[in-house]
Amino acid sequence: MTLLSRILGFLRDVVVAHVFGAAGETDAFVVAFRLPNLLRRLFAEGAFSQAFVPLLAARRSHDGDMAACQLVNHVASVLVVALLVTTVLGEWFAPQIVWVTAPGFQRDPHLFALTVQLLRITFPYIFFIALVALCAGILNTWQKFWVPAFTPVWLNVSFLVLVLGFSSWFHPPVAALAWGALLGGAVQLAFQWPFLKQIHMRPRWDWDLSDPGVRRVLKLMGPAVVGVSVGQISQVLSTLFSSFLPTGSVSWLFYADRLMEFPTGLLGAALGTILLPSLARAHATNQGGAYSALLDWGLRLMLLLTLPAAMALALIGVPLVATLFMRGAFTAHDVLAVTRALLAYSVGLMGLIAVKILAPGFYARQEIKTPVKIALLILVLTQGMNAVFVGPLQHAGLALATSLGATGNALLLFIGLRRRGAYHPQPGWGKFLLRLLFGLVAMAMVLVFFRGTDDFWFHATLRARLVRLLPLLMGAALSYFMVLWLMGLRLRDFSRHALPQTEGQTEQQ
Repeated sequence: MTLLSRILGFLRDVVVAHVFGAAGETDAFVVAFRLPNLLRRLFAEGAFSQAFVPLLAARRSHDGDMAACQLVNHVASVLVVALLVTTVLGEWFAPQIVWVTAPGFQRDPHLFALTVQLLRITFPYIFFIALVALCAGILNTWQKFWVPAFTPVWLNVSFLVLVLGFSSWFHPPVAALAWGALLGGAVQLAFQWPFLKQIHMRPRWDWDLSDPGVRRVLKLMGPAVVGVSVGQISQVLSTLFSSFLPTGSVSWLFYADRLMEFPTGLLGAALGTILLPSLARAHATNQGGAYSALLDWGLRLMLLLTLPAAMALALIGVPLVATLFMRGAFTAHDVLAVTRALLAYSVGLMGLIAVKILAPGFYARQEIKTPVKIALLILVLTQGMNAVFVGPLQHAGLALATSLGATGNALLLFIGLRRRGAYHPQPGWGKFLLRLLFGLVAMAMVLVFFRGTDDFWFHATLRARLVRLLPLLMGAALSYFMVLWLMGLRLRDFSRHALPQTEGQTEQQ
């Protein structure tokens, strides 16, 4: 489901570029949607989920579904009021927000006014998407994982429908994007609502700030917001460094990051979503063995899927970048520049996804301060590496700093869980890693032998590239998993039934 959302998101970007290009109106929408989207990342999907889901899982495990429903009602009531106030303030201060986030637009009064108009249309999106995050936390706790994973598809569908079918109805046409965002938020909430009814957990108005659970959520959200915002700050600072590099550096990093988003978004989001409520339930019921086994399962599955993805990005960067982006003004020079950044990013792919598994190990214990402290330390170290690497390696140095920072983050989280006795590696790691090594060697041989020369990818037609690339990817994946299978590894070992079952989970099943 997450993969489907990522594919539709990429299709959405292609359609928007085709219909609106990179004109000033498109810039206006990007700025207008930036703040609601930032609030979504900082508040709705990140900090709120990290604070709310472990508490909900603990309340359900200790006190049952009725008590959990009561917590949901209390939290939802406070959340609705906070969101309404935020939305009203956003609408009222829209001109000031645009002035702060895009001061250069003041030179063009029409562009400034358009951005304000679009911001006022898109700002209520935060109201809907925050409630979507609440519903997703409930559904994930009840193990309805596919529903929240599929939900973002509706945002991309809303964009595509309004842009392709109704943009001529709006004045200016780019307003279709703003209304698409608002419609997408509402549709996502409407989609999840019936599934909450199925599990008898639809939120109802019940204001009670005295609930210890509500106070605990508010207390935990503070450091969680700081932790989530560190990544956004790091991106801003990296962009600042890249703005001093040759023209195109920002775009080269952007395109490399888009390719990295597939494995990080797909594997990291899916594993983190599954593990957080399960870990929280195990911790709440004092099942240390199940808790450690869950982390072990997540780490093994992460390595099984992440290492071949990282190898593919590192070894066939030119075929991937040329096939996906090389057309029009995107030249062979751009392909090589993006490939260098992609190679540097691939070094940290394992770290980026491991953080999505290890950080929930702390969140499930309602211990948010430690990941925040680590994230702040990594932020400082990453910017120091940016300053060191940007000179000799240019834009690829910024990507390498991000990769090394993510790897360091994962390593410190891992050490923290081990020191707390929360994670004990299960038997069989040596044999498992040996199998992966042989599988990766077989895969690397296929990729290197059949990738072809760079000249082919620079001069071939799109059809010829696809005809060459798709069998290459399928052959590499087949060789990897075939070797693992011959060495005794079975994918069913990582199925849902292989997940350690907590006591509360077993009773519910």
